[in-house]
Amino acid sequence: MTSRERLLTAVGGREPDHVPLCCWVFGFTAPAHLRWTEGGREVAHWYTMRLEHIHTLPEPWGFEQDFERVDRWLTLGLDDMIEVSVPWGMHPDVQIRDWGDPPSSDRPYALQCREYDTPAGVLRHVVRRTEEKQGEGWVVQPEAVQLFEDFNIPRAVEHAITGPEDLPKLRYLLQDPTSEQLAAYRERMSRVRTFAAERGVLVQGWSAFGMDGIIWLCGVERAVIAAMTTPSFFGELVDLMYEFDRRRTEILLDVAGVDMVVQRGWYSSTDFWSPTLFRQFVLPHLKELVALAHEAGVRFAYVMTTGLIPLLDELREAGFDLLYFVDPVQDDVDLGVLKQRVRGQFALAGGVNSGITLASGSPEEIREAVYMAIRTLGPGGGFILSPVDALFPDTPWSSVRTMIEAWREVCDYPID
Repeated sequence: MTSRERLLTAVGGREPDHVPLCCWVFGFTAPAHLRWTEGGREVAHWYTMRLEHIHTLPEPWGFEQDFERVDRWLTLGLDDMIEVSVPWGMHPDVQIRDWGDPPSSDRPYALQCREYDTPAGVLRHVVRRTEEKQGEGWVVQPEAVQLFEDFNIPRAVEHAITGPEDLPKLRYLLQDPTSEQLAAYRERMSRVRTFAAERGVLVQGWSAFGMDGIIWLCGVERAVIAAMTTPSFFGELVDLMYEFDRRRTEILLDVAGVDMVVQRGWYSSTDFWSPTLFRQFVLPHLKELVALAHEAGVRFAYVMTTGLIPLLDELREAGFDLLYFVDPVQDDVDLGVLKQRVRGQFALAGGVNSGITLASGSPEEIREAVYMAIRTLGPGGGFILSPVDALFPDTPWSSVRTMIEAWREVCDYPID
């Protein structure tokens, strides 16, 4: 089987030739023997293009680097994929003004400020510039305020969306890509399709922010309170985000070349929303996007790393094909119980915790986690072994190597 065939077999709920091992990377510090050099610079940290529009990377990374990363994972027998993300544009009448305010006696941090002057009025976004030393490989706070960015959530002084009066303004910021952006995306996809066909790897497209987009715009507390106290305003915001997600998904499917569409759901779990609120505000649009992908003959994946057990009924009803990521440590999930309750209605990825098990676990603990995940979730198919939810700059290579060795052992997958 090619890597693409193996992953699609697992996503389809069937048993491939062996359980796939697929490692997402988020600044992973690659070992010396897997690195390469370009322009006199050693590429020590690995990323993925799913981060393109939502994070600021500390070093250059593009789809050419994705190709190199895939080739190196494949030499180890692992599975990998090319990931793409659809751009978007703003209305041409929008004017952007950026400025900064220095620290003051009662405010130790400088402020980053951005105003969008739209035909519907001015939208302001203000965050603290904290300038932490992230360490090599980690994403960094951008120089100017970005509309969608994890750094904004705990640092916001004024979130972009504070009430219903901001929604008409937001529509001007969430427009279809410009002709230049779309042409560049089509060109990229042409090269991605060629590489993916030559290597036999899967192409995965990110086109839906879902509730992650809501949290980026409003912040956690304001979003949750709005859902409960001003549901009409919150529902209109959710609908606006869905329209944006749907248009980008339609572009993803129209350009063609992706095997699976993904919707973010890191901020969709019961860590934030009750099952009732999830059913009211998340599930209807999620089902619509799943149907859109399936109508085009493309698989659909959803991301939820914690708080998923109380939402299993809703997740099964959504009809998607794959759930990223099952974590037996941070989410305290009993893998056997989970498998029984899922009843094969969607495939599962995960099984090994990255932040604790791989970061600080002993070789014996890592092996036990790999064996437990594969022996519990692997029989019958529908499982992809994957560190939850990525390999990071501080994930030791020794732990990754132990995970790979244990995976080979339990799958009886020999080293070439």
